[in-house]
Amino acid sequence: METLSIKTTSQTTMINITNQIQDLVNRNDWNDGLLTVFIPHTTAGITINENADPDVTRDMLFEINKVIPMDDNYHHFEGNSAAHIKSSLFSPSISVIVENKNILLGTWQGIYFCEFDGPRNRKLWAKFIKNT
Repeated sequence: METLSIKTTSQTTMINITNQIQDLVNRNDWNDGLLTVFIPHTTAGITINENADPDVTRDMLFEINKVIPMDDNYHHFEGNSAAHIKSSLFSPSISVIVENKNILLGTWQGIYFCEFDGPRNRKLWAKFIKNT
């Protein structure tokens, strides 16, 4: 298992981590198998979506912040209920196929770390399962 650190700089953001994940595969010489990436935080998530047009992530954050505002008379004493709700709508993990030392994604796809309670120092865990 490997751990990557991510420093976020705003309350909500989507950070393209596709290159960091591919670098992790390269560094560990992972060849053919399945890579699971897990976010061990209850106010962050991970997703795969379009990486060709940055307006896609802007639009996604705009809509999710509109639907789930930060202040909406929530009862959670820490004041970050909106972040918990948003992270539940995304996912704490993804799995991607690794073939010939490359993560397999569609032409326009990228892997995004989703911050909903930043800025923070975050981490993700990656576990590779090799084909036998």
